[in-house]
Amino acid sequence: MLGVGGVATAIGFSSPGFSLPSASGGSIRDSPKEVIDQVWQIVYRDYLDSTGSYDETTWRQLRSDLLSKSYGGSAESYEAIRGMLSSLDDPYTRFLDPKEFKEMQIDTSGELLGVGIQLSLDKVTKELIVVSPIEGTPASRAGVQPKDVIVSIDGASTKGMTTEDAVKLIRGPEGTDVVLGLRRQGQVLNVPLKRARIEIHAVKSTLNTAPNGRKVGYIRLKQFNANASREMREAIKDLESQGAEGYVLDLRSNPGGLLEASVDIARQWLNEGTIVSTRTREGIRDVRRATGSAITDKPLVVLIDQGSASASEILSGALQDNSRAQLVGQKTFGKGLVQAVRGLADGSGLTVTIAKYLTPKGTDIHKNGIKPDISAVMSEKEIKNFTIDDLGTQRDSQYRTAEGTLLKQIKGMQAGTTFQPGKANLSYALP
Repeated sequence: MLGVGGVATAIGFSSPGFSLPSASGGSIRDSPKEVIDQVWQIVYRDYLDSTGSYDETTWRQLRSDLLSKSYGGSAESYEAIRGMLSSLDDPYTRFLDPKEFKEMQIDTSGELLGVGIQLSLDKVTKELIVVSPIEGTPASRAGVQPKDVIVSIDGASTKGMTTEDAVKLIRGPEGTDVVLGLRRQGQVLNVPLKRARIEIHAVKSTLNTAPNGRKVGYIRLKQFNANASREMREAIKDLESQGAEGYVLDLRSNPGGLLEASVDIARQWLNEGTIVSTRTREGIRDVRRATGSAITDKPLVVLIDQGSASASEILSGALQDNSRAQLVGQKTFGKGLVQAVRGLADGSGLTVTIAKYLTPKGTDIHKNGIKPDISAVMSEKEIKNFTIDDLGTQRDSQYRTAEGTLLKQIKGMQAGTTFQPGKANLSYALP
C-alpha cells in the first residue's frame, strides 16, 4: 500500500487479476497492447474515484478505442496509458515506466539519489508542490519549504509537467547541479542544489532536559520508510533506559511512506483501540487495531505541521482519537487516499488509488487534514533564522510549546490525575 501517492510510496506487488477479451478480437499478449490492457483492467476493477471524473461506460469505450489502434512500440503505448490515466484527474494514479518503477523501489528502501524533496501535483492549479524536503538533504539545507511551488527546473518552466516529468529533470548524476525556481508567498526564488546519494535514517532521537529538570524524550520521525519501524522501536527503548519521563514525537515535514510502518509504529505507542480503517469503492473496510504491544505508556505529545502527510496523518490521527497524545502545531497536509502498486508485464508499474483513510473516529483525512489540539506557528522572523539543528531545542518555538504541554501532563499524573481530553482536568494538559 502507498502512503502518499505521488509523494512517497510503498511497494506491494500483485498481479493484474481478471482478463477481458481483446476489443480487437485478437490476442494482445506479447505486444504493447498488453500493458495498456493490464492498466485498464486494474483501474476498472479497483479504482476509487475521489474526483468525480470516472464513468464506467466512458472507461469501457476508452478501452475499445485504445485496443483497436496499432502501436509501434513501448513509447507509443506508454503515451497512450498516460493519456488514459489523465482522464481520471487523479494525480496519485500514475504510470511508471520500467526505469521510474525501479527508482520508486529505491526511494522506499531507505536510500535515494537526488536533492531530497517530496513532490505532489496540485489537483486544482496543476502546479508542482513541495510536500516536504527530507531532513539532512541538499533541499533541506538550502531552505526549501513545504508548500513551495516549483515553477522552473534549470530555467525550464514546469507548466504542464507531471511529477514524473519533474523527477526526471531534478534527478541526475551525483555531484551535478540543478536550479529550482520556487514561488513562495508571491516571490520566485532560484535555489541551486547539488545532487547527492542520500541514505535516509528515518529516526533521530535525544534525551532533552526541560527547564524544570524533567527528562523529555525527543524523537523526530522523518519518513515512514523500510527502516522506520525498527529505528523507532530502538529509539523508544533507548530513551526508556535513560529515564525519559515523557515524549515529544516530531512528525513535522514528514511526507509519509509505508502504510505498514505507520501501523506498526502506532502499535509501539498505543496498547488498544483502532489505528486506521480504509474504505474501498465497494464500501469494504479494512480495520487496523492496536495489539497490546505498546513499549511505553508515558505521556506523549505529537508535533505536526502542513508538511505532515498521509502516514503521518494516520499516526497522529490514531494517537489523537484514542486520547493517547495531544497534537501541537499546524493542520496537516490532508492526503488520505490509499494507493496500491501493481507490477506490469514488461517491468513497468502502476500506482492506483484504491481506498481512502479514515481515523478511528471516522474522520476522512483527504483534503481535511488533522487539526492540532494546540496551535503553534513559527513567526516569519523565526523561520528566517531557523536551521535543522534548531529542531527539538529551546530555539524551536513549536517544540517549546509541545514540551510545555507535555510537562503539564506529567504534572497532572504526579498529582494523581490522568489526562483525558475534553474532561474537567483538561488544564493539566494545556501550557
